[in-house]
Amino acid sequence: MSNGNGVTATLSEAVESVKETVAGVGTAIATTAESAVASAGETAAKVKEAAGKRVAGARQGVTRAKAAVKKAVTRAKGKLATARDQAKAEADALRRKKAAKAATGKPAAKKAAAGKATAKKAAKKAAPKVAAGKAATKKAAAAKRPATKAPARKAAVARPAAKKAAARKVPAKKAARARK
Repeated sequence: MSNGNGVTATLSEAVESVKETVAGVGTAIATTAESAVASAGETAAKVKEAAGKRVAGARQGVTRAKAAVKKAVTRAKGKLATARDQAKAEADALRRKKAAKAATGKPAAKKAAAGKATAKKAAKKAAPKVAAGKAATKKAAAAKRPATKAPARKAAVARPAAKKAAARKVPAKKAARARK
């Protein structure tokens, strides 16, 4: 296919040149793609590592929180047990005190009732004598004082009764029913 003018050689050189250019461009694209893949892999590894660190930190936080809650619950249980024991002891002491008071109180109550009865009898005998003495004293004091008239009180002015707010409450109730 040669016409002797070197067209074949020129075409061959052009094809070779294009082939080299395409190979160079392909190599450049492959190299760029490889570096992009490597960079993406490094970024993914860094992200994975950071996520792992965050997860580990969160787990540690949860573990610490669990420990704190467990400690608080244990402390609260201890306080409740102590309070329960104290309450039981106080209730037992009150029961014992009440039982002791009931045991010793019955005979004392009978003695007190007997003592009150004798005191009442003595008071009845002494009461007429004391009353007579007081009456004489009052009469003597009344005789010494001149009679004084108590000052007259002013009569209260009658005012009309104020209307109550009951009339206002009825519309409020109706409004509340209307809202429902």
